[in-house]
Amino acid sequence: MKKIMLFFGVLGMTFTTQAQIQTPQPSPFSKVEQTVGLTDVTLEYSRPNMRARTVFGDLVPYGKVWRLGANENTKISFSTDVTVGGKELKAGTYALFAIPNENNWDIVFYSSAENWGAPQDLDESKIAAKVKADTYPLPMNIETFTMTFDDLSSTGATLGMMWANVYAGVTFEVPTDKIVAASIDKVMNGPGAGDYYAAAAYYFQEGKDINQAKTWIDKAMSMNSKPAFYQLRQQSLIYAKAGDKKGAIELAKKSLKASEEAGNADYVKMNKDSLKEWGAK
Repeated sequence: MKKIMLFFGVLGMTFTTQAQIQTPQPSPFSKVEQTVGLTDVTLEYSRPNMRARTVFGDLVPYGKVWRLGANENTKISFSTDVTVGGKELKAGTYALFAIPNENNWDIVFYSSAENWGAPQDLDESKIAAKVKADTYPLPMNIETFTMTFDDLSSTGATLGMMWANVYAGVTFEVPTDKIVAASIDKVMNGPGAGDYYAAAAYYFQEGKDINQAKTWIDKAMSMNSKPAFYQLRQQSLIYAKAGDKKGAIELAKKSLKASEEAGNADYVKMNKDSLKEWGAK
């Protein structure tokens, strides 16, 4: 009996040791990052091989949901809102599925991206967009399933899918013009309160021209109808460093009141310490 137990113990250790051996994945993982206009697009998928098999209509049945690859869901992420087939997709990550047919594919952008493989039945409430993609015959076989970003422009691109002798592509548009127009408007209208505040804080922290910092902080505060206690604190410190103790004391008192109302004990103490240091009465 002891010999039998020893045999199975050794056998278990053998399998455990073998399980620690690393071997290559039959469908290796791939990650593609592409900037389209001003939108960052990331694609993650696994890449099966043909291996002398008939792919479409056999390995990948017609009319059935396919995960567009192997293993985990194929995922696509957009850093901005995009438009696919006239449907707006919010910035975020989507699972990609395909329903291949002989002459075209349906490409599905699915809001739930954490499944393993394609669900048996797609939940209609999770279909963010469903787009028809025409297919084209290729003059040669593509052994490994491949996804690409084709026909790049500043306003969009085509997500290409190739395997065996079939190419399918679905075009998406990105809001480059909208982003650029907003940026132009912001610059042409001049810096905002946040820009002035950040510049003033940087000059103060780095010991640069304190009078310039004072000008910028005043500009920032004039654009803010109700400055926060920490903003008033920063302004008071800049005033003190610029030699305007009277102005610094007035601002510190405002910051103290606001920090007391906000219940921020740290700023209450800092303001009281500064007022004492600056000789406030």
